[in-house]
Amino acid sequence: MLTIRNERLLTNSMVILRLFIGWHFLYEGIIKLYNPDWTSLGYLASAQGPFRSFFISLTSDSMIGIADWGNKMALIFVGMTLLLGVFEKWGALVGALLLALYYLAHPSFPWLTEVNVEGNYWFVNKNLIEFMVCVVIYQLPTSHNFGLQRLFDKKKEVLTQTN
Repeated sequence: MLTIRNERLLTNSMVILRLFIGWHFLYEGIIKLYNPDWTSLGYLASAQGPFRSFFISLTSDSMIGIADWGNKMALIFVGMTLLLGVFEKWGALVGALLLALYYLAHPSFPWLTEVNVEGNYWFVNKNLIEFMVCVVIYQLPTSHNFGLQRLFDKKKEVLTQTN
């Protein structure tokens, strides 16, 4: 059993972590949305690891537009949910899935030459770290403390008390 010494500090830290991760996702999504030249083609085409063939299949002419659009929308969805504090668990889940896909496209395994990635990693890279942050946000949601969800919760409280 976990003993929390300062629950308020933990909650505030989780809110800030949620906001930072949300900002990162939203920023990445908006930058990609407003850049007409952006495409995931290079990232997908240089995929490595055991799921390489899956990611390469997404580079076909019929799939790349869908992959690009889905990536942008998922980034914006995750960013908005985490920043606004509404549907936070859904945002964390979609974020974790997206980051898992990023990691599997370019796993930081020591026996693979790292291509089309920033930095040098050994198993753990920034995608895996943010993946774990999304898992923690999913398990310790804070939108009822700070976010739009708090407004919805208050409306439920008022409706329950009047009935």
